Amino acid sequence: MKVYLGKDRQGTAQHLTATHAKVTELTRKVEGRGHKLYMDNFFSSPALFDELAKQKHIYCCGTVRANRRGMPQDLAPKTTKLKRENIRTRTRADLTAIVWRDKRDIYMLTNIHNAPAEGNFCNGGGKAIKPQIVMEYNRHMGYADKGDRMADSYSIIRRTFEWTKKLFFHLLDLAILNSYILHSSCQGKRLSHRDFRFTLVRNMLAHAGPEREIPQALGRPLMLKRMSLGSKSAAADIWPVPSETQLRCCVCNTRGVTWKVYVKCRKCGVGLCVKRTF
Repeated sequence: MKVYLGKDRQGTAQHLTATHAKVTELTRKVEGRGHKLYMDNFFSSPALFDELAKQKHIYCCGTVRANRRGMPQDLAPKTTKLKRENIRTRTRADLTAIVWRDKRDIYMLTNIHNAPAEGNFCNGGGKAIKPQIVMEYNRHMGYADKGDRMADSYSIIRRTFEWTKKLFFHLLDLAILNSYILHSSCQGKRLSHRDFRFTLVRNMLAHAGPEREIPQALGRPLMLKRMSLGSKSAAADIWPVPSETQLRCCVCNTRGVTWKVYVKCRKCGVGLCVKRTF
């Protein structure tokens, strides 16, 4: 894993894009082993596929953006007018580029599969079917999509302006998901993803031990403790009256909010809010 921080010209050659350099760096440990790599259109390009195949013996398949450098010009959206389920193919050496019309045009690039025949892609009964390249891509990339969907089902990410916090909580979600997958692979009673998270929280709370008493802060004690409502007579004495000086509301102060008022308790003399609601 490597966090993508945008264009990094210090670690990237001038003729390479940042995504090209990141894929090259992440595949160093599997060079020369004949692996098959599936990726989405954020990374894929003809130059990247050629380099991985010729220099590292890693063969690729993935969706691709139509305006990527090196893509065939006659497959551009303005020049391609396909009907539903039609396919158009262009081949260069072992690299194949296709555009297949489903609800929209889908561009794919591969050096793993054979080039499909052009025309209307249907079976013997005339029913439209997906090309083999599309089905293989959906099957392999489906694991990543399913993992993202499961991690987002009970996500603990909260809105924040700091991307580092989002990254931390995302990694924590992935760690919990990986733990659930490992637990599901073991024999025994299988839990749902939701029940696994509940069990995890209970075990963490049990491991933390009983709740510890927080020592009382030094300094002036809170005036709120004087406002006891143990009896009707005490409640009758707690009544807001005007104050000649400006005071802090003791209820707001316990919640970390500074709210100055001109009303006080008749018995305790502490500031009170009479109009503000929570």
